[in-house]
Parts: sequence; structure tokens; C-alpha cells
Amino acid sequence: MRQKLLIVEVAALGSELLRTHGCEQIDGLRFAPASTVFPAVTSTVQASFRTASPPGEHGMIANGLYFRELRRPMFWEQSSALVTGERIWSAARRRGKRVGMLFWQQSMGEDVDVLLTPAPIHKHHGGMIQDCYARPDGLYQKLCAEVGSPFKLQQYWGPLASYKAGDWIAQATGRVLADEELGLDVCLTYLPTLDYDLQRAGPTGPKAAAALDKLTGQLAWLLETARESGWEVIVFGDYAIEPVTAAAAMPNLALHRAGRLLHTRQVRGRLYPDFHTSRAFAMVDHQVAHVYVGEDCDVPAAGEALAAAEGIAEVLGEDQQARLGLAHPRCGELVLLAEPGSWLAYPWWTDRRQAPDYASHVDIHNKPGYDPCELLFGWPPMSVSLDVTRIRGTHGRVGPGREIAWASTVELPGPTETLLDLARAARRLVDEEV
Repeated sequence: MRQKLLIVEVAALGSELLRTHGCEQIDGLRFAPASTVFPAVTSTVQASFRTASPPGEHGMIANGLYFRELRRPMFWEQSSALVTGERIWSAARRRGKRVGMLFWQQSMGEDVDVLLTPAPIHKHHGGMIQDCYARPDGLYQKLCAEVGSPFKLQQYWGPLASYKAGDWIAQATGRVLADEELGLDVCLTYLPTLDYDLQRAGPTGPKAAAALDKLTGQLAWLLETARESGWEVIVFGDYAIEPVTAAAAMPNLALHRAGRLLHTRQVRGRLYPDFHTSRAFAMVDHQVAHVYVGEDCDVPAAGEALAAAEGIAEVLGEDQQARLGLAHPRCGELVLLAEPGSWLAYPWWTDRRQAPDYASHVDIHNKPGYDPCELLFGWPPMSVSLDVTRIRGTHGRVGPGREIAWASTVELPGPTETLLDLARAARRLVDEEV
């Protein structure tokens, strides 16, 4: 019987989280720590794992990218062409092995046989048609029938996001593994279950424990399903959530105040960023931000303004970025690192009445930065919060105490001290001849 490999990425699965909650073993699977890549954010980690290379090589330097020709930051774009480098499964697939990818970022157009990812249709006059992009045709509809419901996007992100998204993905993954018509040899899937309440409430306390309990159930079910269908399993986390213990840093507010390096335009009393004329702005992403500095702006001057801002620990130039494996043409001229216990918020205003219209909505594509406040309801009803003090968990920094957790049902070839080690080991397992 050929060896089949299921790779499960679990959002926010940190080694310290498991130790704190006494959960270092799940359904007989014992977890160990490993260091992750910098910055420790979803798209960067996923790109690093699937290419077994650092972000300075694959180019996915954050969850968002700034397209200099467009002068526009764009978050959560899904084209697989944004990730450079050979995939860990490429050689095996050329030999006839079949690969599936479920709910990974930047997966559309990926060189795989089976693909499933959220792809809603935004209607012209407002509203949304929930749907998933799938290959082969009809796969999503088949899985909806087998799971018993469609995938609900509001459970995947926003104030209603919950473990139920992970339940659906786990159930769908199990059915893909058992589907002999699909005939997969390798399957990559993603469980977001921990991410929501750990950002809302932090990695300790009853809400974190409850989220971990839900994840444990999902993993136990997947492991049992995998065993029944003859699959080996690798489980790994992408980053560790740390408690928020300090105020959020506001780099764009600092740039707006510092000689108006960040330019805005006022429309009906609201301030919108003008990236065409701004001399500098920060594209924030959890505890890390890329600062893009125009040709008419002195980079050291922008760095000084940011270094003086509350909550910013370091302002990294190109040499420092290179030492972290991050340096790439897509990077900002400067990269910011938040203080431990703090995070970087995107607002450039202080008066709520000046906030752009999209600030009070779930709008992952128009905001020039990741906004965890979208996980919380605000006021008026059905809006999202603008109160950055409500966020209690964050990530992005790396180092001691921020290790991810991993486990495997099969002995991995080679070292396992880093996420890139795990990726290389997975590639060797995938490359084994049938």
C-alpha cells in the first residue's frame, strides 16, 4: 500500500499554549516545540512550508503586499503565483502522485489535483454570495451534501467566527481523504479553530481552554479518519499567540503627525489615505509592519519618527531584514517590530468621526493592514469594533517562548528544530517512491 501523507496546519498552535493547558499529547500524538519563520503570520508561514524556504526567497513577506506600480496595499490576495519557488510536492507530482490543498492561503491556481478555498461573490449593489472555489468541478457541492451544510464564511472570519469553521473543514478533509475517486497521496489542510478566541481573549483563561478543547476534538476525529484510510499525519502550528499587555502602537498616526509623511484626503469628514502622494506609510500586520518610503522622503527621518512612537521596539533596515531571512524587493524600506505584549494597529486618526467608512466593517481587502478588531462587534449594531484595547492576543514576533508545536504519526527524516526543517522532512516523505 502506498504511503499517504496528511499535513494539518493549525492556526495559533503554540508550544507554550499546550504546556500551559496541560495538553502536550492529543489522541496519542505527542507534540514538540520548533521555531517558526519571521514574521510569524499565516501567509508567510504557509508559503515557507510549501516551498521549504524563507520569505526572502518566496516573497510572501506578510499577509498583505504593497504593489508599488499601483501604489496600493492589498491583503489576502489568493493567487498562487504570488509565492515563488518549487513546492515540496512538485517532484512527486511529476512522478504521478496526486496532491490536494484545502483552505490554504494563496492557493488559487496552485499546481495541485484537488483544491478547495473560500471564494465569495460580492454583489454589485451590496451583499455577498457565499461560495468556495473547488477543483475538480462539483467537489464543493459534493462535500456540502456529505457534511450536511455549506461552508459559512461568517464562521471563518468576523465577529461570528468560531470553532464551527474548523468543524466543517475537518469534516470535509476527512471525506476527501476517504474518497478513492480523488485518489490523493498528499493532502494539506488548515484548522483556524484556536485563532479567534485567542486573539479576542488571550492564550490563557477559560476561553482559550475551551477553544483548545474544540481543536482537540477536531484533531482526534481527523487522526482516526486518517488511520482508517491509511494516512500518516503531520500536524504543526504556524505561530504562537502571546498575551497583549500593553497599548497598541499606531505607526500611521505617528507618520501622519510627523510632518505629514502619511497624506490623507478628507471625504465627507472622513480621512482616507492617499498612497499616491504619501511620503511614507506603514502596512501593518499583527506585530510587524512594512514601511514604504517614497523617493522624496528621507528614510532615516521616517525611521526616527517611528522609533519614537509608543509600542515600537525596533525599526529594521535592509541589513537587519536580511539577517532575519526577510529581505526581498517586496519588503518595506523599513520593517517595524512591536514591543513584546503590544501589536501594530493601522489607524491614522484619533477622532472616530474621521474613521473611513470601511473601518467599522469586515473589509479585509480595503484596509491597509490587518485588523483584529473585526473579530468583535461594535456600535451601532452589526458594525465591528474600533476599540483596539479589546484585543488580548497577538503574534508575529519570534524567539524563545514563541515556539510552535508539531507532531507526527511517522518518524521524520532529518532535524525538526525549525518550521523549515519540518517542511524539508515532509518533502522527503512526499518524495518517497510509491
